Amino acid sequence: MGVLSPHVPDLRALELLVVVARAGSLSSAASELGISQQAASSRLRTMEAMVGAPLLARTRRGSHLTQTGELVVQWSSRILDAAEQLDAGIAALRSDRRGHLEVAASLTIAEYLLPGWLVAVRTQQARAGIPPTQFTMTAANSERVATLVRSGEVALGFVEGPEAPEGLQRRLVAVDELVVVVAARHPWAQRPDRTISAAMLAGTRLVSREAGSGTRVVLERALGDLRTVPPAFEMASTAAVRSAVAAGAGPAALSRYAVRDDLASGRLVAIKVTDVDLTRPMHAVWVGDHEPPPGPARDLVNWAAARGGAG
Repeated sequence: MGVLSPHVPDLRALELLVVVARAGSLSSAASELGISQQAASSRLRTMEAMVGAPLLARTRRGSHLTQTGELVVQWSSRILDAAEQLDAGIAALRSDRRGHLEVAASLTIAEYLLPGWLVAVRTQQARAGIPPTQFTMTAANSERVATLVRSGEVALGFVEGPEAPEGLQRRLVAVDELVVVVAARHPWAQRPDRTISAAMLAGTRLVSREAGSGTRVVLERALGDLRTVPPAFEMASTAAVRSAVAAGAGPAALSRYAVRDDLASGRLVAIKVTDVDLTRPMHAVWVGDHEPPPGPARDLVNWAAARGGAG
C-alpha cells in the first residue's frame, strides 16, 4: 500500500470539524479544543483546500456543515475512533513504565482487541470521575504471556489456545476462529467450492507462527492424530505470515480478526476445511483468587468478557 493521498487531512483537523458539528460554531469548537479561533480557522481553511470544497457555512447565528462537510464528519468519526484505540495501545507500550496496571497479551489480542478494551475502560473511568489508569502492555506469544503472569512481572494476561495455562486462574473473554488462507492465485483458491480436507491440510507445508504461539497450538491440537509435515516457513508475527502467504509462500491458518481486511480486499482467499474445528477460546489469566484483582484489572476482564471479543 502506498502513502496516503495529499487530500487526507491530519487528525487534529478532522477532530476540529467533528467538534464544530457538535458545538455549532467554530469559536465554541476552538474553545473546547483549547486552541485560538485563528488557529481553528487556519486548520479549517487548510482542510477545505485539501478536500477541494467548502466544509463549513458561516452565518450570523453560527456555523453549520455543508453537505460535503457532513460527509467528511461521518468518515472522520470512524478514523478518530481508530486513532483513539491506536493512542491507547501506544500509551500502553511507552517505555517510561509509569503504568498502574501491567498487562501482557498474545499478539492477536494485543493487535486487534486489547486497544479497544483499554479505551472502553478509560471511558468508563472518566464517566465515573475516576482518575484514568495508566496501562503498560507487553505483547508476546501465549506461552510467554503465561510465564510473565506466573512470575508476577504482569498482573494480568490474555492468551489464546484450547486450554488456559496450568496454575493460573482464568476467564473466557472471547472465541476466535482460525481461517485457512491462500493467495488468490493458489491452486486451492481455484477449486469450485474452495474446500479441502483436514488430512490435506495436515499434509501441506504451511506458513506458520513460531512454536509456542496460540495460533500454532490450536491448529496442531485441531489436527490431532493426523500426520503433519513441518512448516514451509516459521514467522514470529502475524503480519509476516500474512505477507508471506500473499506473496505465494503457501497456505496459513490465522485468526479471523487478523485476515478480515485481507479477505474483504481479495488479497487473501479463505479456504474451508472439513472435519476439523478451528475455533479457539481466548482467556484472561491471573494468579490468586477466582476473581481478577480488584480495580482496573477486574474492570478490564469484565468489559472484555461482556463484549465477547467484539471490536
